[in-house]
Amino acid sequence: MELEFWGVRGSIPASGRGVAKYGGHTPCALLRSSAGGLLVIDAGTGIKQLGERLMTGSGKAALKVHILITHFHLDHITGLPFFAPLYAPQAAITFYSPLAAKETEKLLGGLQAGRYFPVAFKETASRKKFLKAAEAGFSVGKFRVSYCPLNHPQGSVAYRIEEGGRSVIFATDTEPPENGIDERLAAFIHGATYFICDATFTPEEYRIRQGWGHSTWRDGVNLARAGGVKNLVLSHFNPDHDDARIAGMVQAAKKEFRKTYAAREGWTVRVDDE
Repeated sequence: MELEFWGVRGSIPASGRGVAKYGGHTPCALLRSSAGGLLVIDAGTGIKQLGERLMTGSGKAALKVHILITHFHLDHITGLPFFAPLYAPQAAITFYSPLAAKETEKLLGGLQAGRYFPVAFKETASRKKFLKAAEAGFSVGKFRVSYCPLNHPQGSVAYRIEEGGRSVIFATDTEPPENGIDERLAAFIHGATYFICDATFTPEEYRIRQGWGHSTWRDGVNLARAGGVKNLVLSHFNPDHDDARIAGMVQAAKKEFRKTYAAREGWTVRVDDE
């Protein structure tokens, strides 16, 4: 399978020359199955460009897209009203979240309700389905998906997506316990091929932002070691961190976990590679 990053910034989009290397869009990624299936993780502002690419690639042919929602904070869903397949009658979109299907539909629809947007969510032309994700695991085409609850205000989840013996984990909004690591999350990520983790704060920043629901690069390293993952990818970058600050975080992390990388818009990873 292939992993594509379309948005790697947290909280709010960032712009300017200082963020050009890693990108300024909020969270969105795409996994392409070896069998051709499409699985989107989150619908931050990066999903707009992804939607345009998918429409160009499909033409007028039927398009099936599955979207996993980690949680409903705005930075993870705010791009959805600008997702081109949402307005395409040939598109079938299935949404998954840990919440009941009706609640997921209600929360996503709220983005386009009343005076917030000129087109109501339910009036868009695509065929939409809403499903409650099963924590223990469920299938999306050739993918096997499971999730783990995270420590984040109002809740969030980490998703583990597996195919052909390879696995990708997204855990981008979580905070460690006061002492040690999140043992449940460490067990969940065990042996993952790629572990994408929250790196919103530096360790110094975290001292005055404890309780905000986010982590540091060092927390990612500690989890990667405990979980025996193969590759660590820092993501969900602070909108106040420029490219130089992010590069410095990656270099610091590499000293403790050699296979550490920074997520960046436009980066495509063959998950076959370890």
